[in-house]
This record gives sequence, C-alpha cells and structure tokens, in this order.
Amino acid sequence: MTPDRTSRPSHIPRAARKIVTLEDLLAKRAQCRSMGLSLVQCHGCFDIVHPGHIRHLRQARAQGDLLLVSITSDETFSKRGGRPLIPEHLRAENLAELDCVDLVLIDRHHTASELLARVTPDVYVKGKEYETNNDPRFAEERRIVEIAGGRVVFTGGEVVFSSTALIGTLERSLDPFHARMAQIAGDPRSGHDAMRRLVDNFRSKRVLVIGESILDKYIHCDQAEVASESPVMTLRPVGQTTYDGGAAVIARHLRHLGAQVSLLTGLPHGEAAVAMQQRLSAESIDVHAVALAGELAEKQRFLVGPQKLMKLNALSPIVLDASAQDRLLNQARELAAGGLDAIVIADFGNGLLSAALLRRLCLTLRPLTGILVGDVSGRRGNLAAFDSADLLTPGEQEARDALRCYDAGLSALAWRLLSNTNSRGAIVKLGPEGCVACTRSSGSGADSPATDESGEYLSRITAQHVPALGGPALDALGCGDAMLAASTLALAAGGDMLQSALLGSLAAAVHGQRLGNPPIASTDLLEATSRLAPPRLSLVTSQAGAPAAAAS
Repeated sequence: MTPDRTSRPSHIPRAARKIVTLEDLLAKRAQCRSMGLSLVQCHGCFDIVHPGHIRHLRQARAQGDLLLVSITSDETFSKRGGRPLIPEHLRAENLAELDCVDLVLIDRHHTASELLARVTPDVYVKGKEYETNNDPRFAEERRIVEIAGGRVVFTGGEVVFSSTALIGTLERSLDPFHARMAQIAGDPRSGHDAMRRLVDNFRSKRVLVIGESILDKYIHCDQAEVASESPVMTLRPVGQTTYDGGAAVIARHLRHLGAQVSLLTGLPHGEAAVAMQQRLSAESIDVHAVALAGELAEKQRFLVGPQKLMKLNALSPIVLDASAQDRLLNQARELAAGGLDAIVIADFGNGLLSAALLRRLCLTLRPLTGILVGDVSGRRGNLAAFDSADLLTPGEQEARDALRCYDAGLSALAWRLLSNTNSRGAIVKLGPEGCVACTRSSGSGADSPATDESGEYLSRITAQHVPALGGPALDALGCGDAMLAASTLALAAGGDMLQSALLGSLAAAVHGQRLGNPPIASTDLLEATSRLAPPRLSLVTSQAGAPAAAAS
C-alpha cells in the first residue's frame, strides 16, 4: 500500500506528479508514518543520470517502501563554476521518469542537512565512496539522520561513472542544437539574466488586442469503439472543459504576463458570449465588442485521455457591414487615443477582419502605439494585408500561402513578407524545428530593387534561428498565441527581435506541456528562463584523487 498520489489534477503526467514542494513532501512524510511505511532518501545534483546513478537509486529503493530523491537547486549548485549542465526542472523531470523513484524535491538549501532535519528519513543512502569520506558536511548529515533514529546506508558501487568525464565528452561533441543554444546562452543579450530582466519589465505595459474570440471545448470521451452497424468510430462523451480562445486567450496571456489589457472583439448576444465577457472582466481585462449575429464561434476537440481523435469547427463566418466596420475602427482609435505600448491584431480567418479593414486598422493605429504586431491563424487569414507592423508571427506555410511563394528559401520568403507589408520584423514559426527571427536591415526599404535567390538577401535581412525550447508538446493548441503574447511584450519592454523570439519560444514550450488552453503567467516564463542558462562544461578534479561519485 502506498500513500495517496492523486492530490494533483489527473491530467498532469504521472512523472510530473512525483515532483513535490516541501509542504507536499512533509504532508506525505506524515502520511507514511501513519501507514507504517518507511521512507528512503537520496540527495545529490544528478546533473547527468548515468548507469551508476540508476544502480544507486535501485539499491536505495530496496531499502524501504518509498524513495525520495532531493536534488541541489541551480542557485546552490557548487560544481563546474556554479552552474549545472541541466537546469533543475529538467533534472527533476529526468528522475521522476524512473520507476524506482517515488518523490522528487528541488532543495533550495546549500547542504542536505536542513532538509534531512525536516524530513527525518528512515534510511539515508549515499554512494560507496562516502563510507571512507571525511567531508564534514556528510558527517553533519549522518549525525542528523542518526539522532532522529534513521540509518545511513552505502550502496555497493560496483559500477562507477564520472559525470564530469561525461560532460567533458559532451563539451567536445556538441550537436547543432546544443551548439546553437550554447551560443545563445553565452550572448549577454540573450542569456538567462537578460531574459529575466526583460520579463520583469512586462509589468503595466498597455496593450490592445483586436480579433475574433472563440470558445475552445475539450470533450472528454470513453475509450473509442467501432460501431456494430458499420466500421466507424464511436465516442461517448463523459465530460467537457471549456477555454477562452482566439483573441480572448491572447488577452488573457498578456494580462497574466503583467500587462494592462483591452480587448476589442466581436460578440453575439447569448449566454456563452456574456459568460466569456464576465470571465475576462473578472481578470481586469477591459472588453469592448461590436455586436454580431448568430452564436459564439466554437471549436470542439474530442479526446480519449490526452489523445485528440477529432476536431470540429462550429464556426459561422462573420460578415461585418460597412457601418459595423466603421464602428470597430472608431472604437480601436478611441481605445488607442491615449497612446499604447503595443497593439496586437489577430486575424483568425473567420471574417471579423477583412483585408480592407486590416489595412485601415494598421494605417489608423500605427501612429498611436509603440509596437504594432500582426498575426494570422490558418490559411484564411489576411497576412498580406498587414502594413507597417513591427512584428508579424506567421507559420512558414501561412507565409508561403499568403505570398504564393513556395520555392524560395526561408530568407527570401521573409524578405518578401517584410518588403510587401513594409514591416520591420517577423518571427517565422517552423514547428518542431523552432523559429527564425527576421529583421530588415537598415537601408533595405520596400523600394529596393528585386534580386535573385542569391546571398544578396543576407545584406537586406538578419535571420537568427531559435531552436524549439521544449520537448514534444502534450497539446499544441494555443502555443502560437502564448508565443505571440510573450514576443509582443518583449518588444514593448525594449527587447530586440532575437529576445522576442526567445521569450516567445519559451512561452510556447511551457504552454505545450499543458492540456488545454490556460494562460501563461509571468512566473511560468521566469521559471522557464533557466533553460537559457549557459552550460558549464568545464572539468573539475575529484578531491584527494578519489573516484567520482556514483551518485552526484
């Protein structure tokens, strides 16, 4: 029998549920005692989990009923110049994926002593080399454990690997992804500390969002079956979750990242639209809407577990007459009249923003804002209608479709997009390959003569690749909107195009690990900036010539 592990939402992956706060850990420790279960603890850096670590942890798990692994936090890491190769959240995730590990905690103290005093494990397990180790820090750890009635046990150590040697090998053989990330992290403009300062400057930026609002419904179903009358899939809904989508979720992202946000959208009469407006207003988002006929646009996704099986777009095309277009334009002008830090115009292709209206909005709003950003979703968006934007954020295929440009290289494609729209920069999204941040070089105006597909484009545009900063997405819905919000605020806060792309990519990576379409908060983004910490691959020497520990 094991303690209850269902206190966190069931949609969170099992491994992620193993990663606990100190408060959660102490509650689970009390639960263990009440159930007569013994707790084993290991502590270390675990920068690279190698075969020596695996054997160490398996042997530790055999000493009791549950195994807690506490890891040194990034800020208290003392090896290799004070920075781990792998950030703390990824080290924790690696350990949580192991079946032999039950709980993982990131320890913020400089030694394990304070945590051991709070947790009082029944067994504290160290590597074999500590059996003859005279380190006073370990002596104190042992004293604390034994005073509380626990035991200190050493693992066999029959297989010993050196994390330092492994890291040294990595240093000599970085693949292109890690080489690029090392280059980015080593640049003072794009490293961890610079990004954190930029996120701090998001606060109180004034932003207006213009675009269609949509409801994203997740319909959770029982296991799919094949119908008896014909070979078609049968789904039985057992529940549903509704999220605000479209321009509404862009506004929510911006608000949770610290901005002061107004939303100008189209909303029909009806309970769903009223409820959406109330939800947004409750988050201090200033909502303004032109009246629409029909029902609120809705996209339904049918899932079994986290797997999406089908998507249904319940969208009635929006048709704004000339008077309604004028009203929307006038409302936008009034909302921006006092001057704004940024305006985001998002065309989701459902008809609220025609090509002509988009051009009028850009022309009217350009003088009233510091940063003008344009985005489209899907092939129905009017990407080519944007004018004089500071940032456009299309996917590669969206850009190619808008320009009917299918054979040109990416730099030539970006040049045509920026030249045709008279825009300053673009972040072209490449899916799992990351994105490319593109900026028009000075002197490359729209009237520059056309050239061939040669390297002459390199003198007209600066293109910087940003690799994807997260693993495979649990749910790709809304990653682009999260990226758009963070990238916009980065520019509004004084960042350049590369910094904008980096923070946008981090927001997308965080969002992709969540099921559904919740907003990204500034705390989420600040935590994610640890992925931009420079890798420290310098070698260290073992004390007194002792072999490197099987467990860091």
